[in-house]
Amino acid sequence: MSARSTSTPHPRGFPYIIANEAAERFSYYGMKGILVVFMTSGLLARSGAPDPMGEREATVWYHLFAVANYLFPLLGALIADVIWGKYRTILFLSLVYCLGHVVLAFDLTRTGLAIGLLLVALGAGGIKPCVSAHLGDQYRTSSNPRITEGFSLFYLAINLGALLSSLLIPFVLQRYGAHAAFGVPGLFMALATLVFWRGRSSFIAVSPTPWFEYRRALWRPEERQRLARLCMLFLLVAVFWCLFDQTGSSWVLQAERLDRSVEFPFGLSFELLPAQLQAINPLLILVFAPLFSRVVYPWLSARGWISEALKMQAGMLLAACAFGTVALIQSWVEGAAQPSVGWQVAAFVLITAAEVLISITALELAYTKAPAVSTSLVMAFFYAGVAAGNAITAAVTGTLGALIGGPSSASYFAFFGVLAVLTLIPIGGCVRALERSIES
Repeated sequence: MSARSTSTPHPRGFPYIIANEAAERFSYYGMKGILVVFMTSGLLARSGAPDPMGEREATVWYHLFAVANYLFPLLGALIADVIWGKYRTILFLSLVYCLGHVVLAFDLTRTGLAIGLLLVALGAGGIKPCVSAHLGDQYRTSSNPRITEGFSLFYLAINLGALLSSLLIPFVLQRYGAHAAFGVPGLFMALATLVFWRGRSSFIAVSPTPWFEYRRALWRPEERQRLARLCMLFLLVAVFWCLFDQTGSSWVLQAERLDRSVEFPFGLSFELLPAQLQAINPLLILVFAPLFSRVVYPWLSARGWISEALKMQAGMLLAACAFGTVALIQSWVEGAAQPSVGWQVAAFVLITAAEVLISITALELAYTKAPAVSTSLVMAFFYAGVAAGNAITAAVTGTLGALIGGPSSASYFAFFGVLAVLTLIPIGGCVRALERSIES
């Protein structure tokens, strides 16, 4: 890092964006982390009587919510790029986001669940492609050299928020009930919105591009080809997301059947809640992201053993190994054993390493290979790939359950592991084709 970059302060709006992102991610992951547990044990009928879902139905609902959450970025990106601009899009849709939390906190019926999740998906999904692009605008427009450090701190804020809420909100659900467990994330989303509004005079706001100019720029043959190749890559990455996002659904259901006791020296011990295991992922991300970028990648690069295509293929292989691990665990459970939760922790290590290799690499390709007129739109295509992955999981769970078993069978996990292996060669070829087309 140069002397100039260390002496130059971050843009004035930077602290507001970082604080907003940490609070927003706390609210999102806190709410999402308890969904499956709530749907299978806490749902109420209008009469107030218990009305829980079965495991298969809850898994389908969970992944359909994820589909909506990752499709709405397409709407948010277009609104930000050609109508409101990023700042107003983030602010207005954050209010919708807050309303969704209010509905979830006060109405614990299926109707309240459906309306609340729809509003959260519209708000969270709509702002998703805009926030990171808005952060980038603060640096690019002011020619600030500390942009890399700024995005690193932004990523740190995301995972800190996710880590803290994944540990706290399941405890709140168990101790104080669903009203409080959904209400606390709602308060954090309100705080996130307030912090973002307070930073309004400090932000650099980039004006939206008129629709005619926007469409003309994207319709050039070379830009259309670039978008098509990026979309093909994101569709292949969807296979990874249909595995990864099960850490919040089928993996939680499996964790309920494991020995979750944790023992320390001097007789200290406690029992993890099933939903709390999701905190392992953001915790590992805080370790793996700098480890890979500063140690693993430079070491492999010095030997000529690394490329974007190899990163993606290695990540998909690790994801397959993670699902092989949970399939093995499930086979033990089916045999009436109660394996240690440590086995699922090992699977989390594998799936998190896969996330670093696949997600961060795909995000980098989305930023660096996107047409200049709309990084927000390309980011929305990236998130649409996440939606496609969750749609695959919902469809498989809902329609093929009789053939491969439901979320509580080893064959179910094995199916997704095989699917990841089948994607290894196509995803590497797609990345290489994208790089060649841009170079030419």
